Amino acid sequence: MNQSDDVLMSELEPLPRLEPSGNGSNGSAPKGSGSLSLSPFEVAHLIWAHRKPVVRASGAAVIAFTIIAFLLPKHYIATTRLMPPDYGSNLQMALAMPALSGGGEGGGTGGAGGSVMGIASQLLGLNTSGDLFIGVLQSQTVEDHIIDKFNLMDLYSARYIQDARDKLEDRTEIKSDRKSGIISIAVGDKSPARAAAMAKMYVDELDRALAVVNTSAARRERVFIEARLKEVKQELDASAKEFATFSSQNAAIDVPEQAKAMVTAAADLQAQLIAAQSELKGVQQIYTANNVRVRSLQAHAAELQHQLEKFGGKDVNPARDSSLAQTELYPSIRQLPLLGVKYLDLYRRSKIDEAVYEFLTKEYEIAKVEEARQIPSVQVLDPPIVPDKKSSPHRLLIMLGGLLLGFVFSGAWIVGRVVWDDVDPSDARKIFARDVFYTVKARTWDTSFCRRRREKFDRLFASFRRPKAVQR
Repeated sequence: MNQSDDVLMSELEPLPRLEPSGNGSNGSAPKGSGSLSLSPFEVAHLIWAHRKPVVRASGAAVIAFTIIAFLLPKHYIATTRLMPPDYGSNLQMALAMPALSGGGEGGGTGGAGGSVMGIASQLLGLNTSGDLFIGVLQSQTVEDHIIDKFNLMDLYSARYIQDARDKLEDRTEIKSDRKSGIISIAVGDKSPARAAAMAKMYVDELDRALAVVNTSAARRERVFIEARLKEVKQELDASAKEFATFSSQNAAIDVPEQAKAMVTAAADLQAQLIAAQSELKGVQQIYTANNVRVRSLQAHAAELQHQLEKFGGKDVNPARDSSLAQTELYPSIRQLPLLGVKYLDLYRRSKIDEAVYEFLTKEYEIAKVEEARQIPSVQVLDPPIVPDKKSSPHRLLIMLGGLLLGFVFSGAWIVGRVVWDDVDPSDARKIFARDVFYTVKARTWDTSFCRRRREKFDRLFASFRRPKAVQR
């Protein structure tokens, strides 16, 4: 054993040899028998005899744990509470539950009555939606949105998204009260404002997720009507555009009214033509054909005849002239029946599409209201507020824990030294343990790297102690 080994093994002053007692008398056992057993009184006496190293070790542990306690970052917890789902519909049934606890003293709901009420609530499924809420809050979709929103991958130094989820779950507690059904969401973080914002986002994501994944009949009806409404809107736009194009190309504003007006106008032209021809025949009896008045009446009668023929569509062929020519301002009477068939067909299609679209629009609004009514509503009982009191670390408990650990380990070291010294040096177990110890020590404590570090720390501590020595 070298000098450093001797120093390490003799850090404590020599320990007294305590002989095990048997049957309440001071007996003796030979050294190296391996049967040393210390009574609690002897252990206490041994620790008291070496109280100075125990006090020093406990004090060092308290100092170390105090430094650690003040170096640990503060954590804050923001909490929000949600009303139980379907609270209004379940309230009357919940109020009827005390009737199941009949037999309790004074008709109260405590004791066995409360247990019966809780069992009945579970059997009747009063709080089944609460489990749904908790399941949605703990889903990967909600957690991933929160991780992306607050950039928790960088904040938690997570390499993978699953690592960030695990850390978020470790800092989040979601639970439901079995009696009241109130859901509590508690989120911990180093920043109090971020903790409150994350708790609020849990509520927002819950509301959004319930709206997205809702599978009620009202939602299915709303989705169907919405898709059908888009199709009918496209059909309505197409039919209205086709109807407008047809009306513009053929000057068919209102075919039935146009037919009445054109028949009336044609009758007026026919009457004017008959009057002009009668006057022309009367004038021809008096004047010659070269007379100015005769020629004027002939031209007027010819123009009326031309307009009447054009108005009536004398040269129109139904097989090929079913649309208005570009040189014509309005359709003729012969074209109106041909245009009227297409006009009425397009008009009927546009009106049907318009009526269907109006009906589906009303049904769509009704379906949206019904869907919103069937979606489990998220009612916030206590909104999250920015916490002003830290939740951890508990510095006093950490320091007390350090004091306890220092005392326990120092006492265990003293007792262990006594037990170790009592073991026979030729014992195979002791030889094996010493061999392992010195081998590990040679590979770690006695290496050049560790020696340089120890010398550096010794010089550093000596520089701190030197001014005090000078003052003395």
